[in-house]
Amino acid sequence: MTGVRFAVLRHAPTAWNASRRLQGMTDIPLSADGEAVARSWRLPAPARDWRRVCSPLERARRTAELLSPTAPAVIEPRLREMSFGLWEGRSVAELRATIGASFLEAEQRGLDFQPPGGETPRATMLRLSDWASAVAADGHPVVAISHKAAIRALLALATGWDMTGPPPVKLDWRRLHYFVALGGGSLAVDRLNVEMESV
Repeated sequence: MTGVRFAVLRHAPTAWNASRRLQGMTDIPLSADGEAVARSWRLPAPARDWRRVCSPLERARRTAELLSPTAPAVIEPRLREMSFGLWEGRSVAELRATIGASFLEAEQRGLDFQPPGGETPRATMLRLSDWASAVAADGHPVVAISHKAAIRALLALATGWDMTGPPPVKLDWRRLHYFVALGGGSLAVDRLNVEMESV
């Protein structure tokens, strides 16, 4: 398989992660636990020698900073989280309980799921495809610190998953996921759920 490899890592935990609330574009910082987790992580080979890029949101920037204090990450806006619009700050369980059938119907739209005032997974996938195309054109492997819905969009792009059923692979959000940028915005899976090294 030709192409340029990249690795992607979800940011370390926040208080909203602990309470299972949708964060989206709400700029939530890492929790104390998240800071400790990020400090304990070390990238495995070969990713430890790759340049770093990250989402502009604070939780991703801080994870990148703690992960590699001597090699600052470059901010990449296309790595931002999917916007959940008016649903940010609420949990999926709460939305299912309060909105009911309309929320379940929205979930069944897969790539076209769209929170009110928010973004669809398909739109997220398109901007990440544009970013992957730039990685392929640049020719240098990178490590990207991003977000859960964004990484799910990368998985959909690489596998053809339409998000209407379970993902083809269950992703561990404290592990590293390797993909290959093939050019033209297309991707392939390389290795998923690669364990981080610890201090």
